[in-house]
Amino acid sequence: MSTPSHWQLARRAERLEPSVIREILKITEKPGIISLAGGLPAPESFPVQAMREACQRVLADSPSEALQYAASEGYGPLREWVAAQLGEQGLNAQSGQVLITTGSQQGLDLVGKVLIDAGSRVAVEAPTYLGALQAFAPYEPEFVAVDCDGQGPRAEALAAAAGARFLYLLPNFQNPSGRSMGAARRVEVAQAAARAGLPLVEDNPYGDLWFDAPPPPPISATAGEGGIYLGSFSKVLAPGLRLGYLVAPPALYPKLLQAKQAADLHTPGFNQRVAHEVIRNGFLNTHLPQVRARYRAQRDAMRAALDKHLPAGCRFNVPAGGMFFWVELPDGLDAVALLPKAVEAGMAFVPGAPFYCHAPRLNTLRLSFVTVAPPLIDQGVAALGRVLAAAIEARR
Repeated sequence: MSTPSHWQLARRAERLEPSVIREILKITEKPGIISLAGGLPAPESFPVQAMREACQRVLADSPSEALQYAASEGYGPLREWVAAQLGEQGLNAQSGQVLITTGSQQGLDLVGKVLIDAGSRVAVEAPTYLGALQAFAPYEPEFVAVDCDGQGPRAEALAAAAGARFLYLLPNFQNPSGRSMGAARRVEVAQAAARAGLPLVEDNPYGDLWFDAPPPPPISATAGEGGIYLGSFSKVLAPGLRLGYLVAPPALYPKLLQAKQAADLHTPGFNQRVAHEVIRNGFLNTHLPQVRARYRAQRDAMRAALDKHLPAGCRFNVPAGGMFFWVELPDGLDAVALLPKAVEAGMAFVPGAPFYCHAPRLNTLRLSFVTVAPPLIDQGVAALGRVLAAAIEARR
């Protein structure tokens, strides 16, 4: 049997890039490396016993249904639960607008597949979630960076994005910057987007991880038919379930559903039933406060370590929730170039440059605090501080 001498890649395949974060995580597998790089939930937060009991109940009560092919829209009771929870947060949606996805990352891919043509403009924050850039890039958009401040996109900057297919935002404890949009800013952005004819894609994987007060209502609550909302169970239950969801306007939902059907038929029905069995009776009301308390303590430990160990000229935010600190180094320092030296010193971080669609700021980096105990956070930040101090001294 003859075989082809070579494979010809599609143009979109040439635009696929490896995840910088995933590549860095390979480095952190070396013994003795304190990783402040990965945005992984703390394994100690996984509700193992609740999951075990839920699996047993699902297999006892509905084994055939749980192990069979299922509806592409998702498990009905889980969709109803999502709609009810969002209603409590101010986003009124019907369960028929909820599509259960194989992780919220799939939701981003479906949005790109349905809404992006080659050469069409897509507006994003600066910086923005690297995984979204990766999801959208194969569809060959022209990215437009929207000017941002400490609360995210500035409403007056949205006019420059008029004509874009959508604006992608993370208003709650953003990855990578940790920033959040206040209530007034959300209304301003929604109104400015409406004036510019700019639909909104709102991604909210971290909104339940608040430390002192819950975030304001979703922007999609104001955007109405002009908004798509994405959420995830990865940060509140376990990422290994690969469960997320999107809420779409009725006019757009059928095309997203068709794209989902073409991609994988449906999200694993067993996983959906298990997750619903865990959460349906208010489990998250007791589980999430424990996760928040743990992450708050680790946030405070990293804040103290950064205050103690970073050399003069470095700046950082203090996130009110989520999983990340964003650090700005003195001008002229390159976090990508400094990463190997940090690894040699025994710690790892994620350089900030890959989170920009254009004009990356090389003097930025992201630190995650949720998977490392406070004593190791201090050791890791101390090692980073020594590397930065040496780099600053070498430039004098």
